[in-house]
Amino acid sequence: MSKINLLSPLLADLIAAGEVVERPGSAVKELLENSIDAGAKSVTVEISGGGTALIRVTDDGCGMSPEDAGVAFLRHATSKLADERGLEAIGTLGFRGEALAAISAVSRIELKTREPGADYGTRVTLSAGEIQEMGKCGCPVGTAIAVRDLFFNTPARRKFLRSDRAEGTFCAAAALKSALGRPEVSVRLIHDGKEEFFTPGDALPRSAVYSLLGRDFAARLLEGSFAGDGLEVGGFVSSPRAGRGNRGLQFFFVNGRPIRSPALQTALEQAYKNTLLTGRFPACVLYITLSNAAVDVNVHPAKAEVKFSDERAVTGAVYGAARAALEREAGPVAAPVSAPTVGRGAPGAPAPKQEFFQRMDADQFWQKIIKDPGDRERSSLPLHEPAPVYAPSPIVQIPREKPVSAPEPNPARKPEPVIESPPRLVGEALGTYIIVEVQDSLVLIDKHAAHERVLFDRLRAEKGPHMSQALLGPLTFSPGGAETELLLQNLETLEALGFALEPYGEGAVVLRAVPADTDPSDAVPLLEELLEKLRVGRGADFKEELLYSVACKAAIKAGKSSEMEELMELAKRVLSGEIKYCPHGRPVSVTITKKELDKQFKRIV
Repeated sequence: MSKINLLSPLLADLIAAGEVVERPGSAVKELLENSIDAGAKSVTVEISGGGTALIRVTDDGCGMSPEDAGVAFLRHATSKLADERGLEAIGTLGFRGEALAAISAVSRIELKTREPGADYGTRVTLSAGEIQEMGKCGCPVGTAIAVRDLFFNTPARRKFLRSDRAEGTFCAAAALKSALGRPEVSVRLIHDGKEEFFTPGDALPRSAVYSLLGRDFAARLLEGSFAGDGLEVGGFVSSPRAGRGNRGLQFFFVNGRPIRSPALQTALEQAYKNTLLTGRFPACVLYITLSNAAVDVNVHPAKAEVKFSDERAVTGAVYGAARAALEREAGPVAAPVSAPTVGRGAPGAPAPKQEFFQRMDADQFWQKIIKDPGDRERSSLPLHEPAPVYAPSPIVQIPREKPVSAPEPNPARKPEPVIESPPRLVGEALGTYIIVEVQDSLVLIDKHAAHERVLFDRLRAEKGPHMSQALLGPLTFSPGGAETELLLQNLETLEALGFALEPYGEGAVVLRAVPADTDPSDAVPLLEELLEKLRVGRGADFKEELLYSVACKAAIKAGKSSEMEELMELAKRVLSGEIKYCPHGRPVSVTITKKELDKQFKRIV
């Protein structure tokens, strides 16, 4: 007796529908993509009852003829693909010819559509995939499709749906992604009679981001782009200060199609390395544009996963766009050109060198400030070797006794630009924060975090073993038998970091040298911290994790006063834009404007 049954067409359609229409949100996505492929400039999506009671999508696209309307709900019927060669370069969002058939198989549908120039439209009603009525009707150009009672004939699927509120959220998310990917299309979402969002359709990505994700989110985005070899990436990434607890606001679009890609997520997050706190994730809205032939979208029925012919080039472009945005986030602080401050020289004269740094780009900054008159190379230990003495500007200015007449202008000589007051070091607060006055703002700098970043960057850039310093007296460290063995097994790694240690009896080692700049009192705690990292194992960032610990222990300690030269050196590096975040991703500076202070003191409202 035969055990193989030939499934009925209805049962086959119900099974196939489960691959395409997982939930109401899937139907919203497919119908909205059909409208976009039809050339619509304006689309309205209405849902109620979480999408199971009603999904209506109305557009002003090209519409359908009566002949096309009659076959549109047949499986594998599509206007977007003619033969197998079309699969080599798919340029539309849909192409399989399965969406309408799958949705109609598990719902009741009413379709109204009219082509431009037609005297009347076509109305089609279906139930469980079968056409019930079809005839002429009056309707505007475009298509309106209403899906009711979704999954009415598949109770098993309906039983596993979540609450109406949750399913409505999934529907809104699907509509949002489609709208975000096509800023040139105006999309309106109405949920249970209330408008959820509306995009202007002005083809400006920032407008779509503002409308869909909110003003506060849009304000924290940085714009970045990358182009090369027929590949372009543009869009926005979040500031490291606006890191999030999950990847829920990472949006990637390939030729306008929203996709999921672990490889692109990894590339994005790699760009934030050492600028984002552990456990936080960047947000992004990135648009990838490349040849249709260079991406395969025929991978999954939901079309959310794609394959690239050159994945490395695409991930590199995403990384490059993100890095470009982050590097432009905060450039060097520059003093605008105007009259000098009273007490800082004659009118028209630039501020003296000891008054911190003047308006200049990064290269000029290092040439004029970091290099001394002997033009020595930039120090690898800038905060621990003799440095030029700079005097901080006095907080109280001394007025001139009488005005000084300006010299007569020389027409044969161009007037030199006048530099306004450059940044001024006010001092140190609480043994932790450097205070710098920059025009009409105060910049507070976490000296430990800033110094930690300086040391980390220097350690990471060094080739070969790191510098070490011998201890005046050896230190004994007794972690125990297993831990001591672990240290000795990683002796080569520790020596490369600047340690010199050797066995010393059972379960102990003797420490004779530590990494340069490390205080001897921190040597044993540092070794304990490194021991824990060695115990956890070697991950992809193992080396940098070790350098984090070394830099942290060697950095200036919060709560302890520092030399003025050290404070000024750190302040210059932060204000130049060279240092923005500590190795763990914490910001190293905070800016408080005079306006904010005036509000606190009720000087202004």
